[in-house]
Amino acid sequence: MSRQQGTAAYVRRARALCALLLFALLVNAARVQVVQGHSYDGNPANRRATIARYGLPRGNILVGGEAVTGSRDSREQLRYERTYPQGPLYAPVTGFASQLYGTTFLEHAEDDLLAGTDPMLSPFPLWHDGSRVPTPGGNVVTTLNRYAQEAAFRGLGTRKGAVAAIEPATGRILALVSTPSYDPSELSGNDSRVASAWARLNDDPEKPMLNRAVRQTYPPGSTFKVVTAAAALDAGVVTDLDAPTDSPDPYRLPGTTTRLTNEGDGCRDASLREAFEWSCNTVFAKLGMDVGVADMTAVAQAFGFNDTRLRIPFSTATSTFDTRVDKAQLALSSIGQYNTRATPLQMAMVAAAVANGGMARPPYLVERTERPTGETVGTGGSGPVRQVMSPSTAVRMKELMVDVVREGTGGNAAIRGATVGGKTGTAQHGLGNSGVPYAWFVSWAQADTDVEPKVAVAVVVEDAAADRGEISGGGDAAPIARAVMRAALGL
Repeated sequence: MSRQQGTAAYVRRARALCALLLFALLVNAARVQVVQGHSYDGNPANRRATIARYGLPRGNILVGGEAVTGSRDSREQLRYERTYPQGPLYAPVTGFASQLYGTTFLEHAEDDLLAGTDPMLSPFPLWHDGSRVPTPGGNVVTTLNRYAQEAAFRGLGTRKGAVAAIEPATGRILALVSTPSYDPSELSGNDSRVASAWARLNDDPEKPMLNRAVRQTYPPGSTFKVVTAAAALDAGVVTDLDAPTDSPDPYRLPGTTTRLTNEGDGCRDASLREAFEWSCNTVFAKLGMDVGVADMTAVAQAFGFNDTRLRIPFSTATSTFDTRVDKAQLALSSIGQYNTRATPLQMAMVAAAVANGGMARPPYLVERTERPTGETVGTGGSGPVRQVMSPSTAVRMKELMVDVVREGTGGNAAIRGATVGGKTGTAQHGLGNSGVPYAWFVSWAQADTDVEPKVAVAVVVEDAAADRGEISGGGDAAPIARAVMRAALGL
């Protein structure tokens, strides 16, 4: 072989080796990017994703077309921090977006969209998946009515409690307030002040970060009599609102020596109308037992009790009606005691179902999501409608609730220019009922110019500073509900 031929052979081998090395390099790069890419992205030591996440302003949460969130340029490596111009007012809805502690509530449920990582924000989603170019965050448009939210927050003031308001025909959440509240902006950054605020808020015995409207359950007390009355009417246990009931006063709980009494007089054999107006425990305890555990459970669950899947879109605490009870326990459960527990949102759902002709719409908080330029990415809306009670029962329940406001314990909820239905409740709790009672009021309202009810509200007030004898659903909670309903109706 000549020297020239030998050189050519070496060149060919070198060329083949270089091609093989290049191929191996490409295969390894593809393996790292495609196969192992997610593990590298998720590695805590890799700050690239975190830096990119805060490299652009976060999308906003909107109420009535106005942003209730914002972003501040910190000029640091994690550049943009979340701001909340009206933080305490909307904290139970927005939650927080913290560089140290993550996200909660809408900030968590819609995090991909707000952070700009949702592929649907790009006009070409497949290109978005393969591109490393940051995408501006989208916006979340809520169902909230700004005026109703402000009325609820102002009404609760310095007291501990919560308000939930729903549009009965659609399930749109109009107000969601919890007090005491806090400013989520305190948790936005990553310096020592954020850590100090986190410790202070978590150590606060008043629990300002607890969303009492959806994450706290209470004994609903007499407001649960709406459920019991609907069950009794649907089951045919009561056919005439004004006929006397066979209800002794006091009422001995079946199988026990415990005697159930009432706050006032006149409950012996009272009609359903009278018992509902004046909240007779003895009548409703016996009615629940007469309806039976199967039918009581069916109606309670139709209203939404025992539903572990409810999301609005963030999760809510499960409201409970015990299905394994004896007759005495069923009697107590039927007046909102024993193991019966409810969130304010659940009790607003109860009032909304009555107002909506017996049809329950699952509540929802997000009207739509959109790109920064305003194009819609997705729409909200309630899930399947449930028939809670017959339409005829709903008509009679509305009549009973209107009577409570016109002639009974709910007079403080009356609104000029509107029809209002309501039910008061004062729920006992604590060992031996020693705690200060919770004041409840559930209601719905329809302006005289409207063809259907436009708002349903639940209010609970738990005020440890109150005198035990001065807290009541009609006195403490009804005026707050009235203010929220007026705001929602525009009156």
